Amino acid sequence: MDDTSQGIVAAGHPLTARAGADVLRAGGNAVDAAVAAMLTSWVAEPLLSGPGAGGYMLVAGAGEEPVLLDFFVAAPGHGARPRNHCALVPVEVDFGGDARQIFHVGAASCGAYGTPAGIDAAIDRWGTVALCDLAAPAAALAREGVALNAQQAEVVVLLEGILRSTPEAQAIYAPGGRLLREGDVVRSDELGDTIGRLGAEGSAPFYTGDIADAVVAWVAAGGGALTSEDLRVYEALGREPLTVPYRGRDVMTNPPPSAGGILLAFALLLLDQTPSPPPLTMLVRAMEEAQAARTPQFVEGLADPGFAARMLGSRMGSTTHISVIDAEGRACSVTCTNGEGSGLVVPGLGIHVNNIMGETDLNPLGFHHAPPGRRMPSMMSPTIVTSGGEVLLALGSSGSNRIRSALLQTIVGVLDDNLAADAAVQAPRVHFEDDVVFAEPGSTLDGLRFDPYEVQHFRSQNMFFGGVQAVSRDPSTGALCGGGDPRRGGVAVSA
Repeated sequence: MDDTSQGIVAAGHPLTARAGADVLRAGGNAVDAAVAAMLTSWVAEPLLSGPGAGGYMLVAGAGEEPVLLDFFVAAPGHGARPRNHCALVPVEVDFGGDARQIFHVGAASCGAYGTPAGIDAAIDRWGTVALCDLAAPAAALAREGVALNAQQAEVVVLLEGILRSTPEAQAIYAPGGRLLREGDVVRSDELGDTIGRLGAEGSAPFYTGDIADAVVAWVAAGGGALTSEDLRVYEALGREPLTVPYRGRDVMTNPPPSAGGILLAFALLLLDQTPSPPPLTMLVRAMEEAQAARTPQFVEGLADPGFAARMLGSRMGSTTHISVIDAEGRACSVTCTNGEGSGLVVPGLGIHVNNIMGETDLNPLGFHHAPPGRRMPSMMSPTIVTSGGEVLLALGSSGSNRIRSALLQTIVGVLDDNLAADAAVQAPRVHFEDDVVFAEPGSTLDGLRFDPYEVQHFRSQNMFFGGVQAVSRDPSTGALCGGGDPRRGGVAVSA
C-alpha cells in the first residue's frame, strides 16, 4: 500500500488503524493518531490491551528529539506488609502443533498499569488534539459494540481458560457458558464510561482517585499485592532510545530496563558484520546468540543505567502494536499489552487488569522476585529506523519472546532484501527458542541443517510468530507504505 497523503497507520485491527487515519486526515500528528488508535484498540482488541495494561511509545522524525516513553507495568507491593501471595493460576495456551505456553493469571498476576499515564504524558508532550476529542469515538464504539473478527475470535479461543477463570470475565466472553465466536458483539457501557473519564479528566482518577480505589479493592479482594501506593507513585518515564547502526542506518529501539530492545540490537549488530543479505542460517544463529545472552546476570543488570553500553560493547569486540508516520515525516511506534489478562475485570469500570506478574517470559528469575516499583523486563520493542535523521521505517510487534525475531526479520527484509514494508511483514518467519527452530511454510528451511536443534514446521502462518505492524517512508519522494500483519488481523490505512 503506497500513498503520499496525510500519513499512514498500521495496526492490529481495521477499526484501530482507521481511528488513527481519521485523526491524520483531520490534521492531527502521528502521536495524536497513535493515541486515538490505542484507545480504539481497547475496544476492538480488548484481550490485547486496555486501561489495565502497559506499554512503550517511541517518537522520532520531523525534527523531534527521539524519546522512548516508558509506561510499562511495574511490580506491585509498595507499602504492603510482607505476606504470602495468593496462588498464581496456570493456564496453558496452545498455538497449534507442539507450540504451547503456560501463562499465569489471577489476582497475584496483577501489576501497576501504565496505559492511562502513558496516554496522558504523550498528549502533554507531543499532542495537538485534545484528549477528550481523541477519546470520544472510542468511548462511543465501546457502548455500540464491536463484532469479533476472525483473528479476535481466535484470541478468545486461545485464552478460553483465562476467560473462564472468573465470573466477571466469563460473563463477557462466555455468557451463558457459550464462548463468543466470530461475529458475536462485545460491548461495554462501563468501558465506554471509563474511556470517557480518561478523555475528560486525564489519568489522575486512575492513579489517585476513585478508579484507582476500585481497582485496588478488587485486586485485594482476590488476594493480590497491588496497593494504592503502587498507583499513586506510578508515572510514565521518558528515556533516551537505544540506537545501533545497521547497514548504514540508525536503528532506535527500547532501552533497558526493557529486555527486548537490547536483544534485538545485539542480533542486528551480529548481522551487521556479515554480508548483506544474511542467509537464513545466520539469522537463526543471531536469534540463538540473543537468547543465550539472556542470563540471570543480564536480567539483574537491566536496572543499571550503564548496562546497555557495557553489554553491547563487550559482545561486539496476547500484545498489540500501532505504527504511524504523518505527512511531516514524524513517526510514532507504540506497543501495548495486557499480557493475556488476569481474568479480573473490575465491576463498574470494564477494566481487565493485566497479568504481567504471571508472565514466565517476563519473570525469568522467578515470580514475585522484582521489588515494588520496578518496571518489568518486557520483550516489547517499538522501533524506528532512520537515515540522516529522516525516518525510513517504524515498526513493532506483539508476540512475547517472538517479538525480537519477528522485528529482526522484518528489518532485514526491508534493509537487506529491499522489500516493501507490507511484503517484509508478510514474508514467512522462523523463530529460535529452547533449542527448537520453529518455521512457517515457505521459510526456505528445506535442505538446511540446524543440528543439534529440532525443526518444527507450521502448516500455515500463525500468530505464534508475532504481529508486526510496519510503516515506511521514502525520504526522497515522501511515498508511504504500510504493512499490517495478517497473522493477527493487521491492516494499514492511509490518510
